[in-house]
Amino acid sequence: MLTRRTSLIAAAAAALAFAAGPGSAQTVVGVTDTSIKIGNIMPYSGPASAYGQIGETIGKYFEMVNANGGVNGRMIEYISYDDAYSPPKTVEQARKLVESDEVALIFQPLGTPPNSAIHKYMNAKKVPHLFVATGATKWGDPENFPWTMGWQPNYQTEAKIYAQYILDNIPDAKIGILFQNDDYGKDYLKGFKDGLGDKTSLIVAELPYEVADPTVDSQIISLKASGANVFFNITTPKFAAQAIKKAHEIGWKPTQFLNNVSASVGSVLKPAGLEASVDIITAGYQMDPTDPQFQDHPEMVEWRAFMDKYHPTGDKTSSFTGYGYAVGHTLVKVLEQAGDDLSRENIMKEAANLRNVRIPLLLPGINVSTSPTDFYPIESMRLQKFNGTTYELFGDVIAAESS
Repeated sequence: MLTRRTSLIAAAAAALAFAAGPGSAQTVVGVTDTSIKIGNIMPYSGPASAYGQIGETIGKYFEMVNANGGVNGRMIEYISYDDAYSPPKTVEQARKLVESDEVALIFQPLGTPPNSAIHKYMNAKKVPHLFVATGATKWGDPENFPWTMGWQPNYQTEAKIYAQYILDNIPDAKIGILFQNDDYGKDYLKGFKDGLGDKTSLIVAELPYEVADPTVDSQIISLKASGANVFFNITTPKFAAQAIKKAHEIGWKPTQFLNNVSASVGSVLKPAGLEASVDIITAGYQMDPTDPQFQDHPEMVEWRAFMDKYHPTGDKTSSFTGYGYAVGHTLVKVLEQAGDDLSRENIMKEAANLRNVRIPLLLPGINVSTSPTDFYPIESMRLQKFNGTTYELFGDVIAAESS
Protein backbone atom coordinates (compact mmCIF):
# COMPACT_ATOMS: atom_id res chain seq x y z
CA MET A 1 0.00 0.00 0.00
CA LEU A 2 1.30 3.43 -0.93
CA THR A 3 1.91 5.67 2.02
CA ARG A 4 2.21 9.45 1.71
CA ARG A 5 2.77 11.66 4.68
CA THR A 6 3.22 15.38 4.33
CA SER A 7 3.99 17.83 7.06
CA LEU A 8 3.06 20.82 4.90
CA ILE A 9 -0.71 20.83 5.17
CA ALA A 10 -1.53 24.49 5.57
CA ALA A 11 -3.56 25.64 2.59
CA ALA A 12 -2.32 29.17 3.06
CA ALA A 13 1.30 28.09 2.73
CA ALA A 14 0.48 26.10 -0.41
CA ALA A 15 -1.29 29.08 -1.90
CA LEU A 16 1.66 31.33 -1.18
CA ALA A 17 4.02 28.88 -2.84
CA PHE A 18 1.79 28.72 -5.92
CA ALA A 19 1.45 32.47 -6.11
CA ALA A 20 5.09 33.34 -5.55
CA GLY A 21 6.54 35.41 -8.33
CA PRO A 22 9.66 34.61 -10.35
CA GLY A 23 12.81 34.54 -8.24
CA SER A 24 16.01 32.62 -7.76
CA ALA A 25 14.25 29.94 -5.71
CA GLN A 26 11.81 29.24 -8.53
CA THR A 27 14.57 27.78 -10.70
CA VAL A 28 15.69 25.24 -8.11
CA VAL A 29 14.05 21.80 -8.25
CA GLY A 30 11.85 21.14 -5.22
CA VAL A 31 12.22 24.67 -3.85
CA THR A 32 9.99 27.74 -3.91
CA ASP A 33 10.26 31.02 -2.06
CA THR A 34 8.20 29.48 0.75
CA SER A 35 8.89 25.73 0.73
CA ILE A 36 11.34 22.90 0.16
CA LYS A 37 10.16 19.46 -0.87
CA ILE A 38 11.92 16.49 0.78
CA GLY A 39 11.35 12.86 -0.18
CA ASN A 40 11.71 9.77 1.96
CA ILE A 41 11.28 6.00 1.50
CA MET A 42 10.50 3.75 4.48
CA PRO A 43 9.30 0.17 5.11
CA TYR A 44 5.95 1.00 6.67
CA SER A 45 4.95 -2.57 5.82
CA GLY A 46 6.80 -5.84 5.28
CA PRO A 47 9.51 -7.62 7.29
CA ALA A 48 11.27 -4.41 8.41
CA SER A 49 8.13 -2.44 9.30
CA ALA A 50 9.39 -1.74 12.83
CA TYR A 51 11.61 0.89 11.24
CA GLY A 52 8.53 2.75 10.02
CA GLN A 53 8.65 4.60 13.35
CA ILE A 54 11.68 6.46 12.04
CA GLY A 55 9.82 7.85 9.03
CA GLU A 56 6.82 8.77 11.15
CA THR A 57 8.96 10.58 13.71
CA ILE A 58 10.82 12.50 11.02
CA GLY A 59 7.48 13.73 9.72
CA LYS A 60 6.44 14.86 13.19
CA TYR A 61 9.79 16.58 13.69
CA PHE A 62 9.31 18.53 10.48
CA GLU A 63 5.82 19.49 11.66
CA MET A 64 7.46 21.03 14.72
CA VAL A 65 10.03 22.82 12.54
CA ASN A 66 7.25 24.23 10.36
CA ALA A 67 5.23 25.32 13.40
CA ASN A 68 8.27 27.30 14.50
CA GLY A 69 8.68 29.10 11.19
CA GLY A 70 10.34 26.49 9.01
CA VAL A 71 13.94 26.64 7.84
CA ASN A 72 15.10 30.12 6.87
CA GLY A 73 11.45 31.00 6.32
CA ARG A 74 10.64 27.98 4.16
CA MET A 75 8.22 25.25 5.16
CA ILE A 76 9.29 21.63 4.73
CA GLU A 77 7.04 19.50 2.54
CA TYR A 78 7.80 15.92 3.54
CA ILE A 79 6.69 13.14 1.20
CA SER A 80 7.27 9.62 2.54
CA TYR A 81 6.45 6.46 0.61
CA ASP A 82 6.33 2.80 1.62
CA ASP A 83 8.62 0.33 -0.16
CA ALA A 84 7.98 -2.64 2.19
CA TYR A 85 11.79 -3.18 2.28
CA SER A 86 11.57 -4.43 -1.31
CA PRO A 87 14.33 -3.08 -3.62
CA PRO A 88 12.17 -3.10 -6.80
CA LYS A 89 9.57 -1.05 -4.93
CA THR A 90 12.32 1.28 -3.71
CA VAL A 91 13.31 1.96 -7.32
CA GLU A 92 9.68 2.71 -8.18
CA GLN A 93 9.26 5.10 -5.26
CA ALA A 94 12.59 6.85 -5.87
CA ARG A 95 11.65 7.49 -9.50
CA LYS A 96 8.29 8.86 -8.40
CA LEU A 97 9.90 11.21 -5.89
CA VAL A 98 12.55 12.45 -8.32
CA GLU A 99 10.65 12.51 -11.60
CA SER A 100 7.03 13.15 -10.59
CA ASP A 101 7.14 14.83 -7.18
CA GLU A 102 10.37 16.65 -8.11
CA VAL A 103 11.79 16.67 -4.61
CA ALA A 104 14.95 18.61 -3.82
CA LEU A 105 16.48 15.51 -2.24
CA ILE A 106 15.73 12.05 -0.90
CA PHE A 107 16.47 11.87 2.81
CA GLN A 108 16.86 8.83 5.08
CA PRO A 109 15.66 6.05 2.76
CA LEU A 110 16.03 2.92 4.86
CA GLY A 111 17.89 -0.31 4.36
CA THR A 112 21.03 -1.55 2.63
CA PRO A 113 19.36 -3.60 -0.15
CA PRO A 114 16.78 -0.84 -0.91
CA ASN A 115 19.42 1.88 -1.05
CA SER A 116 21.75 -0.29 -3.11
CA ALA A 117 18.99 -0.55 -5.69
CA ILE A 118 18.85 3.26 -6.14
CA HIS A 119 22.50 4.10 -5.47
CA LYS A 120 23.58 4.53 -9.11
CA TYR A 121 20.26 6.12 -10.12
CA MET A 122 20.49 8.87 -7.51
CA ASN A 123 24.04 9.70 -8.49
CA ALA A 124 23.28 9.62 -12.22
CA LYS A 125 20.40 12.04 -11.58
CA LYS A 126 22.62 14.16 -9.30
CA VAL A 127 19.98 14.20 -6.58
CA PRO A 128 21.13 14.24 -2.94
CA HIS A 129 20.75 10.75 -1.48
CA LEU A 130 21.29 12.07 1.98
CA PHE A 131 21.86 10.53 5.43
CA VAL A 132 20.67 7.11 4.28
CA ALA A 133 19.33 4.92 7.09
CA THR A 134 21.90 2.15 6.84
CA GLY A 135 25.42 1.79 8.09
CA ALA A 136 26.82 -0.06 5.10
CA THR A 137 30.38 1.01 4.40
CA LYS A 138 29.62 1.85 0.77
CA TRP A 139 27.73 5.06 1.67
CA GLY A 140 30.98 6.86 2.43
CA ASP A 141 32.48 6.93 -1.07
CA PRO A 142 32.46 10.59 -2.20
CA GLU A 143 34.91 9.94 -5.02
CA ASN A 144 32.63 7.50 -6.86
CA PHE A 145 29.23 8.42 -5.39
CA PRO A 146 29.34 12.13 -4.51
CA TRP A 147 25.55 12.40 -4.10
CA THR A 148 25.20 9.67 -1.43
CA MET A 149 26.03 10.08 2.26
CA GLY A 150 25.43 7.86 5.29
CA TRP A 151 24.70 8.99 8.84
CA GLN A 152 25.16 6.29 11.46
CA PRO A 153 28.47 4.51 12.21
CA ASN A 154 29.35 2.00 9.54
CA TYR A 155 28.61 -1.68 10.06
CA GLN A 156 32.12 -2.98 9.50
CA THR A 157 33.57 -0.75 12.19
CA GLU A 158 30.83 -1.70 14.65
CA ALA A 159 31.48 -5.39 14.01
CA LYS A 160 35.22 -4.90 14.58
CA ILE A 161 34.41 -3.45 18.00
CA TYR A 162 32.59 -6.68 18.95
CA ALA A 163 35.39 -8.83 17.56
CA GLN A 164 38.00 -6.96 19.59
CA TYR A 165 35.92 -7.28 22.75
CA ILE A 166 35.64 -11.04 22.24
CA LEU A 167 39.39 -11.39 21.64
CA ASP A 168 40.14 -9.37 24.77
CA ASN A 169 37.55 -10.88 27.11
CA ILE A 170 36.41 -14.36 25.96
CA PRO A 171 39.54 -16.47 25.36
CA ASP A 172 37.58 -19.70 24.93
CA ALA A 173 35.08 -18.20 22.46
CA LYS A 174 33.22 -20.48 20.08
CA ILE A 175 31.25 -18.07 17.93
CA GLY A 176 27.94 -18.70 16.19
CA ILE A 177 26.64 -16.10 13.76
CA LEU A 178 23.17 -15.46 12.35
CA PHE A 179 23.14 -12.96 9.49
CA GLN A 180 20.73 -11.54 6.96
CA ASN A 181 21.76 -12.88 3.57
CA ASP A 182 22.24 -9.61 1.72
CA ASP A 183 24.64 -6.67 1.51
CA TYR A 184 23.68 -5.50 5.00
CA GLY A 185 24.40 -8.81 6.71
CA LYS A 186 27.54 -9.46 4.68
CA ASP A 187 28.94 -6.01 5.51
CA TYR A 188 28.70 -6.75 9.22
CA LEU A 189 30.12 -10.25 8.66
CA LYS A 190 33.13 -8.90 6.76
CA GLY A 191 33.90 -6.34 9.46
CA PHE A 192 33.63 -9.00 12.16
CA LYS A 193 35.99 -11.38 10.38
CA ASP A 194 38.42 -8.56 9.66
CA GLY A 195 38.33 -7.72 13.36
CA LEU A 196 39.12 -11.31 14.32
CA GLY A 197 42.10 -11.29 12.00
CA ASP A 198 43.91 -14.63 12.20
CA LYS A 199 41.39 -15.86 14.81
CA THR A 200 38.48 -16.51 12.42
CA SER A 201 38.74 -20.18 13.42
CA LEU A 202 36.85 -19.12 16.56
CA ILE A 203 33.73 -19.07 14.35
CA VAL A 204 32.13 -22.51 14.61
CA ALA A 205 28.94 -21.73 12.69
CA GLU A 206 27.58 -18.94 10.48
CA LEU A 207 24.02 -19.29 9.26
CA PRO A 208 22.11 -16.99 6.88
CA TYR A 209 18.41 -16.21 6.69
CA GLU A 210 16.32 -14.51 4.00
CA VAL A 211 14.04 -11.55 4.66
CA ALA A 212 11.14 -13.60 3.29
CA ASP A 213 11.66 -16.35 5.88
CA PRO A 214 8.84 -16.59 8.43
CA THR A 215 11.19 -17.34 11.36
CA VAL A 216 14.82 -18.03 12.23
CA ASP A 217 13.98 -20.73 14.77
CA SER A 218 15.76 -23.50 12.89
CA GLN A 219 18.95 -21.45 12.63
CA ILE A 220 18.96 -20.78 16.39
CA ILE A 221 18.52 -24.49 17.12
CA SER A 222 21.44 -25.27 14.80
CA LEU A 223 23.63 -22.60 16.36
CA LYS A 224 23.06 -24.07 19.81
CA ALA A 225 23.91 -27.54 18.47
CA SER A 226 27.19 -26.18 17.09
CA GLY A 227 28.47 -25.72 20.62
CA ALA A 228 28.77 -21.94 20.24
CA ASN A 229 29.10 -20.01 23.51
CA VAL A 230 29.11 -16.61 21.77
CA PHE A 231 26.27 -15.43 19.51
CA PHE A 232 26.60 -12.54 17.07
CA ASN A 233 23.06 -11.58 16.04
CA ILE A 234 23.18 -9.71 12.69
CA THR A 235 19.46 -9.22 12.11
CA THR A 236 16.76 -6.62 11.54
CA PRO A 237 14.18 -6.09 14.35
CA LYS A 238 11.64 -8.80 13.55
CA PHE A 239 14.27 -11.52 13.31
CA ALA A 240 16.34 -10.13 16.17
CA ALA A 241 13.40 -10.51 18.52
CA GLN A 242 12.70 -14.02 17.22
CA ALA A 243 16.33 -15.09 17.67
CA ILE A 244 16.63 -13.75 21.23
CA LYS A 245 13.32 -15.32 22.24
CA LYS A 246 14.09 -18.71 20.68
CA ALA A 247 17.55 -18.90 22.26
CA HIS A 248 15.93 -18.31 25.66
CA GLU A 249 13.19 -20.89 25.03
CA ILE A 250 15.67 -23.65 24.19
CA GLY A 251 17.99 -22.84 27.07
CA TRP A 252 20.90 -21.60 24.95
CA LYS A 253 22.82 -19.05 27.01
CA PRO A 254 25.73 -17.71 24.96
CA THR A 255 27.28 -14.28 25.38
CA GLN A 256 25.13 -12.33 22.92
CA PHE A 257 26.16 -9.46 20.69
CA LEU A 258 23.32 -7.65 18.93
CA ASN A 259 23.91 -5.30 16.02
CA ASN A 260 22.97 -1.72 16.80
CA VAL A 261 20.25 -1.49 14.15
CA SER A 262 18.13 -3.85 16.28
CA ALA A 263 19.15 -2.71 19.75
CA SER A 264 15.88 -0.92 20.55
CA VAL A 265 14.43 -1.82 23.94
CA GLY A 266 10.87 -1.00 22.94
CA SER A 267 10.85 -2.45 19.43
CA VAL A 268 13.06 -5.54 19.86
CA LEU A 269 13.90 -6.49 23.45
CA LYS A 270 10.38 -6.12 24.80
CA PRO A 271 8.87 -8.37 22.08
CA ALA A 272 11.72 -10.85 22.64
CA GLY A 273 11.20 -10.74 26.39
CA LEU A 274 13.19 -8.56 28.74
CA GLU A 275 14.32 -11.56 30.80
CA ALA A 276 15.52 -13.26 27.63
CA SER A 277 17.48 -10.13 26.72
CA VAL A 278 19.51 -9.76 29.92
CA ASP A 279 23.26 -9.28 29.32
CA ILE A 280 22.98 -8.64 25.58
CA ILE A 281 25.87 -6.44 24.44
CA THR A 282 25.63 -3.88 21.68
CA ALA A 283 27.47 -0.75 20.59
CA GLY A 284 25.56 2.52 20.71
CA TYR A 285 25.87 6.15 19.72
CA GLN A 286 22.48 7.45 20.94
CA MET A 287 21.16 8.09 24.42
CA ASP A 288 18.83 5.25 25.38
CA PRO A 289 15.44 6.76 26.34
CA THR A 290 15.08 4.06 29.02
CA ASP A 291 18.45 4.83 30.65
CA PRO A 292 17.92 6.56 34.03
CA GLN A 293 21.16 8.52 33.75
CA PHE A 294 19.76 10.50 30.82
CA GLN A 295 16.25 11.15 32.12
CA ASP A 296 17.06 14.68 33.25
CA HIS A 297 19.45 15.49 30.42
CA PRO A 298 18.21 18.70 28.71
CA GLU A 299 18.15 17.02 25.30
CA MET A 300 16.09 14.11 26.60
CA VAL A 301 13.68 16.48 28.37
CA GLU A 302 13.27 18.43 25.14
CA TRP A 303 12.73 15.22 23.14
CA ARG A 304 10.02 14.02 25.52
CA ALA A 305 8.29 17.42 25.24
CA PHE A 306 8.43 17.06 21.45
CA MET A 307 6.97 13.56 21.66
CA ASP A 308 4.17 14.69 23.98
CA LYS A 309 3.13 17.56 21.71
CA TYR A 310 3.79 16.33 18.19
CA HIS A 311 3.99 12.54 18.41
CA PRO A 312 1.92 11.46 21.45
CA THR A 313 1.27 7.99 20.01
CA GLY A 314 4.97 7.37 19.38
CA ASP A 315 6.96 4.89 21.45
CA LYS A 316 9.11 6.69 24.03
CA THR A 317 11.01 3.48 24.84
CA SER A 318 12.16 2.96 21.26
CA SER A 319 15.51 4.14 19.98
CA PHE A 320 13.88 4.48 16.56
CA THR A 321 11.82 7.51 17.57
CA GLY A 322 14.89 9.13 19.07
CA TYR A 323 16.82 8.29 15.92
CA GLY A 324 14.22 9.96 13.69
CA TYR A 325 14.35 13.09 15.83
CA ALA A 326 18.15 13.24 15.77
CA VAL A 327 18.59 12.64 12.04
CA GLY A 328 15.84 15.18 11.28
CA HIS A 329 17.78 17.72 13.31
CA THR A 330 20.90 16.92 11.25
CA LEU A 331 19.15 17.66 7.96
CA VAL A 332 17.70 20.92 9.30
CA LYS A 333 21.23 21.95 10.30
CA VAL A 334 22.38 21.35 6.71
CA LEU A 335 19.49 23.36 5.28
CA GLU A 336 20.16 26.20 7.71
CA GLN A 337 23.79 26.30 6.60
CA ALA A 338 22.70 26.30 2.96
CA GLY A 339 20.77 29.53 3.52
CA ASP A 340 18.92 30.74 0.42
CA ASP A 341 20.96 28.53 -1.92
CA LEU A 342 19.01 25.28 -1.78
CA SER A 343 20.32 23.93 -5.05
CA ARG A 344 21.09 20.23 -4.94
CA GLU A 345 24.78 21.02 -5.35
CA ASN A 346 24.85 23.36 -2.38
CA ILE A 347 22.85 21.00 -0.17
CA MET A 348 25.50 18.32 -0.72
CA LYS A 349 28.26 20.87 -0.21
CA GLU A 350 26.85 21.84 3.18
CA ALA A 351 26.19 18.22 4.13
CA ALA A 352 29.93 17.72 3.64
CA ASN A 353 30.69 20.78 5.78
CA LEU A 354 29.48 19.77 9.25
CA ARG A 355 32.16 20.56 11.80
CA ASN A 356 31.87 18.82 15.16
CA VAL A 357 28.13 19.56 15.34
CA ARG A 358 26.24 18.59 18.48
CA ILE A 359 23.10 16.67 17.49
CA PRO A 360 20.46 16.08 20.19
CA LEU A 361 20.34 12.59 21.73
CA LEU A 362 23.77 11.45 20.58
CA LEU A 363 25.83 10.10 23.46
CA PRO A 364 28.02 12.65 25.24
CA GLY A 365 31.35 12.88 23.45
CA ILE A 366 29.87 11.84 20.09
CA ASN A 367 29.26 14.60 17.55
CA VAL A 368 28.71 14.88 13.79
CA SER A 369 31.56 15.86 11.49
CA THR A 370 31.91 15.60 7.70
CA SER A 371 34.18 16.92 4.98
CA PRO A 372 34.38 16.65 1.18
CA THR A 373 36.47 13.49 1.65
CA ASP A 374 34.66 12.10 4.75
CA PHE A 375 31.03 11.09 4.22
CA TYR A 376 30.74 9.26 7.57
CA PRO A 377 28.99 11.76 9.89
CA ILE A 378 29.14 9.65 13.07
CA GLU A 379 32.36 7.75 13.73
CA SER A 380 32.32 6.86 17.42
CA MET A 381 30.43 4.37 19.59
CA ARG A 382 30.30 2.97 23.13
CA LEU A 383 29.65 -0.57 24.28
CA GLN A 384 26.60 -1.18 26.45
CA LYS A 385 24.95 -4.15 28.16
CA PHE A 386 21.24 -4.71 28.83
CA ASN A 387 20.42 -5.24 32.52
CA GLY A 388 16.80 -6.32 32.13
CA THR A 389 15.42 -2.80 32.18
CA THR A 390 17.82 -0.61 30.24
CA TYR A 391 21.30 -0.56 28.73
CA GLU A 392 24.29 0.26 30.92
CA LEU A 393 27.20 1.91 29.14
CA PHE A 394 30.70 0.63 29.84
CA GLY A 395 34.15 1.46 28.60
CA ASP A 396 35.22 4.59 26.77
CA VAL A 397 34.00 6.18 23.56
CA ILE A 398 35.59 4.17 20.75
CA ALA A 399 36.63 6.19 17.72
CA ALA A 400 35.64 4.38 14.57
CA GLU A 401 37.58 3.92 11.38
CA SER A 402 36.34 5.47 8.14
CA SER A 403 36.62 2.29 6.14
